[in-house]
Amino acid sequence: MLHAAKHPTPQSGRVKFSSSNSEEANPPEYEAFKGVIPRAPTTRALSVLSVDMLVADNMDAHNTSSYKNTNLIVRRNKEFIIVIRFDQPFNNQQDNVQLEFMIGNSPTENKGTYITVYIGKERRGGRWKGRVIGTQNNDVTVGITPDASCIIGRFNTFVTVMTDVGKQRTPRNPDTDFYVLFNPWDPADVVYMPRDNERQEYVMNDVGIIYNGEFNNIAPRSWNYGQFEEGILDACLLVLDAGKVPLLYRGNAIELVRQGSALMNSQDDDGVLVGNWSGDYSIGTSPTAWTGSPEILLKYAKDGGLPVCFAQCWVYAGVLNTFLRCLGIPTRVITNYSSAHDNTGNLKTDIILEEDGTVNRSRTRDSVWNYHSWNEVYMRRPDLPEKYSGWQVVDSTPQETSDGLYRCGPTSVIAIKEGELSYPFDARFVFAEVNSDVVYYQSDKYGNSNIISVDTTNVGKLIVTKRVNSNDYEDITSTYKYPEGSDQDKQAMQMAERRGVPARDYTKPAETGVAIELQADTIRIGENFKLTLNIKNQTSQKCTLNATITGCVVYYTGVTSSIFKLDSKTASVDPWKTTKVMIDVAASEYMPYRVEQSNLLFVVYGRIQETGTALTTTRVVAPRPPDLTIKVTGAPRVGKDFMVTVSFRNPFNFILNNVQLRLESPGLILTRLKTYAQIPPGGTVQYTDTITPWSPGKKVLIACLDCATVRQVTSQLEIFVQ
Repeated sequence: MLHAAKHPTPQSGRVKFSSSNSEEANPPEYEAFKGVIPRAPTTRALSVLSVDMLVADNMDAHNTSSYKNTNLIVRRNKEFIIVIRFDQPFNNQQDNVQLEFMIGNSPTENKGTYITVYIGKERRGGRWKGRVIGTQNNDVTVGITPDASCIIGRFNTFVTVMTDVGKQRTPRNPDTDFYVLFNPWDPADVVYMPRDNERQEYVMNDVGIIYNGEFNNIAPRSWNYGQFEEGILDACLLVLDAGKVPLLYRGNAIELVRQGSALMNSQDDDGVLVGNWSGDYSIGTSPTAWTGSPEILLKYAKDGGLPVCFAQCWVYAGVLNTFLRCLGIPTRVITNYSSAHDNTGNLKTDIILEEDGTVNRSRTRDSVWNYHSWNEVYMRRPDLPEKYSGWQVVDSTPQETSDGLYRCGPTSVIAIKEGELSYPFDARFVFAEVNSDVVYYQSDKYGNSNIISVDTTNVGKLIVTKRVNSNDYEDITSTYKYPEGSDQDKQAMQMAERRGVPARDYTKPAETGVAIELQADTIRIGENFKLTLNIKNQTSQKCTLNATITGCVVYYTGVTSSIFKLDSKTASVDPWKTTKVMIDVAASEYMPYRVEQSNLLFVVYGRIQETGTALTTTRVVAPRPPDLTIKVTGAPRVGKDFMVTVSFRNPFNFILNNVQLRLESPGLILTRLKTYAQIPPGGTVQYTDTITPWSPGKKVLIACLDCATVRQVTSQLEIFVQ
């Protein structure tokens, strides 16, 4: 449940309680020990006047001062300090005081949901450590250290004075509640990350870049993770509550990550986001329209745990990144270009072509996504041999079930690289995403099919993430796989086969000595362009190639929509020479068939006249969307207004209808949404807003324009607030 805390004054953080010597105050509650008849105390008992959680000082020390939250936020296995004021001096030889920290509806000691720390004459060890740091007049300064495997969440604080007649406990007060998070700064925590520059990127950076497009044309888009924004920490805890994740699991990083992977999608548990790849988003928000996670998580919380419409893979990855960074787990978003979705689990992606070389859509069940985004979390894996600790894949896009729920991971990246697929969780599925062979079959009119070519290099061609402290991407393909065809690559594949992956028992066609390759320009949506078919003859005989070129529109998931082009070419190539064949593609051919985020897939099917041998190759062209510009007027200074203008011109010869424009910036503004009924051909829109910054430093403005006929129109601008 989300707590609307009554906020203490920021200056002190001291919370006062009713004192027992005030005539108006209720008398202190005495909770009798069992078997003892309570009687009025003969001496005046110690009474608690106030508890100061020292919010600002503790949060500075715990690397949590970025959270916009008036309650204290601390990290596991690191001491935090509070000051308790009594109505008389505290005597640690005579007085018996215990601090009680509770989480959940029915706290119990053996489940770690009821914690007792003793100060004073009675000393007992417990899960958490406590010590008296000093006393001054009636104030006692106490240090508390939550243990390194403590439950993550919001704890209530009580101070209980023990007397010979019973317990006097301070009343429940939301202002003394505090949150405990994972601690990547501490070697005792399983999420410990040794390098500070990596902690700053993977825990503390609240804005990032998610890569899409295709591997020849990588398209970055900024994403507001916003893990420190007001209400986000409570929303992340609500996700766990709504998903009925037992408190017992919430201190276990492996379990929490696995649960989080299931809870981001609504497939089987009313999780945060509803997936939709249909193109119809009329009852929600298009996945391409979001600019960050806070808008999604705050809506989920405000609607009481109702799943938010709609998401595709990068939205799931962006929101899971926020969820895990917010709770203190180092996390990053990964994009795998040419990602296999292997429905049959046989490490083969089967593409079936008709006799004329066009893709048979009804018989092709597997697909190669142009890109697929997932997450990696950094943690020790005490459940696995030590070498498999480090980065772990976790994927919340609902693709396949794992132990009955739509989730994936955590699975060790090193284990994937080595083909060691027997360890938990879901290693085989991830291995297929980056290692499948693409096998092209040709079927005849009787339904028989023969293998015409095998591509072992297409899938998992490039795997990237945002570089530390940079807006460029880092190529991390080598962390997932050895160089194609190397001895280590073969050993990893043999290991995978020993772990149950079906052997590559299909026969590859014999080498022909002739190779074909398709190249394309980088283009914008609506431009004409040329394809170049390179035919390389590495034999001593002249050869003639008859080629069919099919152009079809595909979703980014590799699912084909409409065929818009069918062309035939014939070329003769002399021995040991290469011939180029040019193919013209006009915008008027593909524009009427475009689907959202659509890419253009070209399949070349060729046959060598002299030998009858078949060849095939493919190329995806991802046309870039039009530009969106962000301009700032005035020098951004703390407490002073400055203007932001977002501009767009419609370059197309058709009207854009029902256009949404979003602008947001973590630490600066929450999402601003502007809608336009229409933008005519050649028409421009300008959205201007006034922003007043309240904190200095680097900020990133993120804008996105979205409508049914043009998606992924994004822009970002870094500014520095003086």
